[in-house]
Amino acid sequence: MDKNKALDYIRTHNLIGIKAGSERPEFLEIWMVVVQNRIFARSWGLAEKSWYNAFLKCSEGQIKCGNVIYNVQAVIPEDLNQLTDEINQVYLTKYNSEHNRKYAIGIIEDKHIEKTMEFVIGDVE
Repeated sequence: MDKNKALDYIRTHNLIGIKAGSERPEFLEIWMVVVQNRIFARSWGLAEKSWYNAFLKCSEGQIKCGNVIYNVQAVIPEDLNQLTDEINQVYLTKYNSEHNRKYAIGIIEDKHIEKTMEFVIGDVE
């Protein structure tokens, strides 16, 4: 496993595949950011059947970086309060195109900050 390859991929690509739990058959593409060599994402839709809520039920899942699939453990970061400003800034910097800007501004609102999840990489599939 090469965690650095995954981090580099996430830093340089806007959409990253994610599969929460073991019941979902396909990857969903979402925004992810890297802060302090850790991987974070926030739920946009806040739906009951979201990837976020699926990870709350079963913390195991996968992320897809190009053709490489990494097994991940999803956790609520204990130090979220200390990281929030930095995560917000990375979202605003990474997703700064004209099309993405309004969503980047939205995803740093409190209701989305509360749905921040960290992904800890395990084995490669």
